[in-house]
Amino acid sequence: MTGSAGSKVERRLTAILAADVAGYSRLVSADEEGTLALVASHLREIIQPAVGDHGGQVIKTTGDGVLAAFGSVVSALQCAIRIQTAMAERNAEAAVGKRVDFRMGLHAADVVVEGGDIFGDGVNVAARLEALAEPGGICVSGRVQEDTQGRIEVAFEDLGEQTVKNIPRPVRTFRVRIDGAAPVPEPQLELPSKPSIAVLPFQDRSGDPEQEYFADAITEDIVTALSRWRWFFVIGRNSSFTYKGRAVDVTQVGRELGVRYVLQGGVRKLGRRVRVTAQLVEAASGTNIWADSFDRQLEDLLALQDEITEQVVGAIEPAMLHSEGARIARKDLKDFNALDCFQRGMWHLNKVSPTDQRLALELFREAIARDPELALGYIGLARALYGGAVYGWSDQPSADLMEARAAAHTAIRLDPRDAYGYFASSGASLYLRRHAEALQEARKTIALNPNFGFGHFRLGQVLIYSGRPAEAVAPIERSLRYSPYDPQLGAMLTLLALAHYHAGDYAEAIRHAESAASMRDVRGAGVLAASLARVGRTDDARRAFPPALEELVGVNNLRRAPYARESDREQFIEGLRLAGIGSTVQEAIS
Repeated sequence: MTGSAGSKVERRLTAILAADVAGYSRLVSADEEGTLALVASHLREIIQPAVGDHGGQVIKTTGDGVLAAFGSVVSALQCAIRIQTAMAERNAEAAVGKRVDFRMGLHAADVVVEGGDIFGDGVNVAARLEALAEPGGICVSGRVQEDTQGRIEVAFEDLGEQTVKNIPRPVRTFRVRIDGAAPVPEPQLELPSKPSIAVLPFQDRSGDPEQEYFADAITEDIVTALSRWRWFFVIGRNSSFTYKGRAVDVTQVGRELGVRYVLQGGVRKLGRRVRVTAQLVEAASGTNIWADSFDRQLEDLLALQDEITEQVVGAIEPAMLHSEGARIARKDLKDFNALDCFQRGMWHLNKVSPTDQRLALELFREAIARDPELALGYIGLARALYGGAVYGWSDQPSADLMEARAAAHTAIRLDPRDAYGYFASSGASLYLRRHAEALQEARKTIALNPNFGFGHFRLGQVLIYSGRPAEAVAPIERSLRYSPYDPQLGAMLTLLALAHYHAGDYAEAIRHAESAASMRDVRGAGVLAASLARVGRTDDARRAFPPALEELVGVNNLRRAPYARESDREQFIEGLRLAGIGSTVQEAIS
């Protein structure tokens, strides 16, 4: 057998030792320079001398890993035990959070030796065994256990046949028990108070180097985009990419990084199309929270990259918000912290009912009482206050709108980088008929978080009521694309229908209003009736309107619709009159 240049390829039966640092990404996140220096000292002072003393050779090192080769299986296992024993002694004196635990995998196989490196399935098996090992522990294959049993004073725990990534057959696996005791792992990290997420590197499932670059780029963009959500705790790119190319268990990732959620996905090229899949998992339970796939034409990779990022991030935010609200519902109120109150309040607010709005108000006020410096508490309070005024549930709408605006301004002062603060302020300003301020705040919302679907909704809403409905269509359509599963999807469709209505495109208004009405959005029924009447379908208009008539008048509250131009208000009222409901409209605006 010869290599590409005609040189003979050497094959050799070798004991392969693979090792890496458990929780390396967490250590690097906490202290990058200190961790690199500490790992380098362990490699220099413990690992390399041990490998040399046992007749082995260090083949390669990475930031957190080592690959070594031995001519004897017994020598390889003796070396692994020596390293782990020395590391346990060193860790006993290390400060909390500064200990370094290596995981080790050991396998014996025929490998190809070329250019000072080794190749073959045997190397991959050793790496997969390492991933199965506990921090401070050693996992070996059945062949290693068979060759070393009785020759070294250790116990082996049979883990059975393990199915591992990229190895076609199961691997019989044993855990090595040094002195009969299991290694003691470092305590699990405490979860942050915020919803926490790690984005694992998306896998290239096509074997195309161009697609691997694309998969990495999508992962990086999603990490960056999620970081714009101020109520998320997002693990940085450098930490999450330490898992690239490794078979990982999301429960293990959650423990190592101290996160509640893990996002993973893959990219596959299918001819001239690309399929991207994504899955959001609750780490502790392994429960799927959300999953989706996206098929797109492979034309402009950068544009495709942006589009996939927008859609994934837009879907994750409401999915996590719902999951957090449901999780907190299982806690006793006396155990709530301020952030719990905010998240539970948002869960109620998104139900869009008078009872839930009142409960949300109570929870947001409680969040502020428990932590007056929590910007999210004031954001929730502002949204609940102006929501009650807009939906007609408030006994003092003007006062509530003023309080909402003041609360939003407090949130902005506490955290000027949170797009939600400007979003809430824009809503209050709009219904106070401060259209110029509302427009400026809506634009600031999007500048801070371009992937905020409801932020684009707000911009479209302000543009409609400012007399610029044609300009409103694009941002509202963008909000639907960014947040296709938003709890207030019906309201978003109604607003898009209203933009088309005021722009004079009644056919498009009917199409979107029908979708909104089918979701029981009563305001959508009003826009549908007015639009149908405008194209002469008065019988259809009357059928669309009556079932929701009374609720529509209370919810839409035409007296409060924040039109900057009375002619726009009259245009909508005239459509309702054409639908044959003029007397009720007159009562609503009198």
